[in-house]
This record gives sequence, structure tokens and C-alpha cells, in this order.
Amino acid sequence: MLSRQFVREHPDVVREALEKKGVDDVDLDRILEVDAEWRELKAEGDDLRHERNEVSREIGQLKQEGKEEAAEAAIERSGELKAELERVEERADELETELERSLLELPQVPHESVPVGADETENVERRREGFDDLRELPDPVVPHYDLGEDLDILDFERGAKVTGGGFYFTKGEGAMLEHALIQFMLEVHREQGYTDVFPPIPVKSRSMEGTGQFPKFTEDAYRVGGSNEESYDDDDLWLCPTAEVPVTNMYRDEILLDDDLPVKHQAYTPNFRREAGEHGTETRGIVRVHQFNKVELVNFVRPEESYDRFEGLVDEAEEVLRRLDLPYRILEMCTGDLGFTQTKKYDIEVWAPGDDMEDGPDEGGRWLEVSSVSNFEDFQARRAGLRYRPERHESAEYLHTLNGSGLAVPRVMVAILEYYQNDDGTVTVPEALRPYMGDREVIEGHDPVGESALGAGRKD
Repeated sequence: MLSRQFVREHPDVVREALEKKGVDDVDLDRILEVDAEWRELKAEGDDLRHERNEVSREIGQLKQEGKEEAAEAAIERSGELKAELERVEERADELETELERSLLELPQVPHESVPVGADETENVERRREGFDDLRELPDPVVPHYDLGEDLDILDFERGAKVTGGGFYFTKGEGAMLEHALIQFMLEVHREQGYTDVFPPIPVKSRSMEGTGQFPKFTEDAYRVGGSNEESYDDDDLWLCPTAEVPVTNMYRDEILLDDDLPVKHQAYTPNFRREAGEHGTETRGIVRVHQFNKVELVNFVRPEESYDRFEGLVDEAEEVLRRLDLPYRILEMCTGDLGFTQTKKYDIEVWAPGDDMEDGPDEGGRWLEVSSVSNFEDFQARRAGLRYRPERHESAEYLHTLNGSGLAVPRVMVAILEYYQNDDGTVTVPEALRPYMGDREVIEGHDPVGESALGAGRKD
């Protein structure tokens, strides 16, 4: 969150951030009014306490001097001051609650280097990698959702039967591919100095608030009991939407030492989101689903190092795609597509050639976001109480947090199934993944099971 001092001293900067990020449901003028009244009441309360203390000392002195009538008047004045102070403090507490709640609605201010734009159409492509020597692809390339069913490694119908739309099974070599990608990604990031953590999946409302998911985005979350329309509190539990939430909150309300930094954690988790996706291709297959696996990279750093670490984090995430030899691009988000909590963000998008979309490269296909690498500066740290002490004798300061997926597993699977498919309907396993798949070189699929499979490709 933004500090109240920053909002108070730089209202024009905050107003510009609201405009650039397209936030029109926050009343900044009201926030400033509440802050001004709260400060006046705090000052009035300090004056009342000072006067009450003076009157209390005066009462003792008057009684000692035998001036009972004057002492009684002073006692009466002390009671009046107490009542007045209670009124002032009650009103100040009401304003404090409103102010804290309102500050949680203010988005992060974009970094000065972020390109100004209204929406995703004005994001800036920074570079492309891996397009100089593309594989020879089948014509046409079969979309992953059809190929996965042909090979019987993806089962959407039974996933919907068991849980509902947006859920699916991976089977046989499909499940092996998913497990292999997770282990491969974790190993790559261990080499980069990341420490593994395996966090709890349910998280408290306070944790969701700490990373900026709440109060803005409750409609996207899966609640463990109750409904999203009800008010939430710290006893509520929600299914993890991203490992960013539990891992960032590991050190909530703690003070780290300068020698601890940077802290680099990685976490594999299943993730749960209600987002339904767009009509058409986005809702087919495993591109946009309600449950998906992901390896998340979370960094805690000194403020002066956060932008160097940001560039390093981008490189660490894209290393997975380099080793898999998958074509991809780096996209910088403009202000209008930056997100509520970020001050700067790059998306890493892998190329999937199976669907001929308008926004794909010259070769056709489409771009799939597999990582959003974000610098939050001290925005999350203020919400979650994440601090460090530069020197043992110095005051604690807010640290900076960064994160990025390393990577989102289903979309990498989509790219592999489409980019590495062969004319005979099989899929070549990327060389880097083979040690994690029992040295398999090709995904050949297998026969489906059950009576429903008769006449649909089953050999018997």
C-alpha cells in the first residue's frame, strides 16, 4: 500500500497513477479529507491529554494546600476533559479505520520508465528469442486440445464430470510431462540460488490482503466455506491463487537482517482461480483453467537493488524456455495493463503454433503468457509488515518484493505439444526434459479405456 504520508504529500502523483492505471472507483479527495480531519483530531487529542495531565497535577496541589473548592472545580474540569477526549478518540478511531480501508484501494504508482498506454494493445514488445532456427512443423499444426485427446493424455470430459468446467485430467505421458516440467523448473532455479519452500495451500484473508489480492479481487478467489459475497476476516481461508501469497507472507510482520538479503524462494503449488476466460479458443484446452500448476519465484531485496534484481528475475524465468528451446518474447506492460500492485512488469510469452490467431507472430499461432515478472517496491511490504534492519543499531525499513512465475506449467505444456509435434501425431520430448521422463524421446500416447472408447481409436 502507499503510505499515508506519501498520499498526503504527493496527491498529484497519486491522482496521475489512478488515471494511468484506469482506476476510477477510488475517491482520493475523500481520502485526503479523512486524513486531514484525522490529523486535526490527533492534535486535539494530544492537547486534551496535556491539559488533563496539568489539571490532575493541579488537583493534587490544591488539595495539599487545602483549597477544596478550587480542587472540586478542577476535578469537574478533569471529567469534562475525559469526556471530550473520549469523543475525540472515538471519532479518530472511526476515521483511522476508514483511512486504512481506503488506502488499501489505492494502486501502486507506476515506475517512471513504464510506457504510458490505455490497455494491453499498447504494451511494448522488447525482444523475441528462438525464432532464428524454428523446427519444421506439420501443416497444419494440431491444437493441443485436439492432439491431447487424440493421444489420450488430456481428458477434459472426465475432468468436467468430476469437478466442473475448467478442470481436467492429464493421463499417462501427459501426467509424466507435467511432473517432469515441475521437477525441471525447480532444478533450474535451484542452480540460480533459489531455496525451495512447499507452502500451505489454504491462506488467510490477511495473507491475501498482504499481497494485494484483497480487497480488490475477492471475486477471483476460491473460498474454503462461505461465499465470496460475505465479508471476510482473518479466520477465513481461501485456496491459494498463486504461491506469491503464502511465500510473501512467510515473513509477515517480521524484521530481516541486512545479511539475510536477498532472500530468493521458489515454490511449486497447485493454484486456484475462478476467472472463466474469454469466449472461443481461450476456453478450450488448458490455457485458461480454474486449477493449474506453477512454480513461483519470490524475492525479498534491499530497495536500492530491486531494479537490478528485477532484470535478473526476468532472465532467471526465461532460462526455462531457453533450455526447452521454445520460441518466446518479452513484453513490457504499459500503465493501463500494469496491474494494481506492480510498479513495473514484464510478461514472458511463449509461442504456441496450434491456433492461427491474429496476435501471433508472422509464422501464425498465438502468444501465451507463462510468467509475469513484477517489481512491487515496498507496496506489498507495507501491507504485510515486511521490514529489514540495514544495521543492527539502525531503525527497520521496508524492503522490496518481486516475483515471477518460473513458469506456469499448463501453458508450457501447450507450447511443447504444439511446437514439438510431428507429422505422425506424436510429440518429440525436448532434450532437456528427457532425464525427467525416463529418457523418453517421443510421446506416442496410448489407447483410451472404457466402452465409450470403442470405435474412437481403441485398437481392440
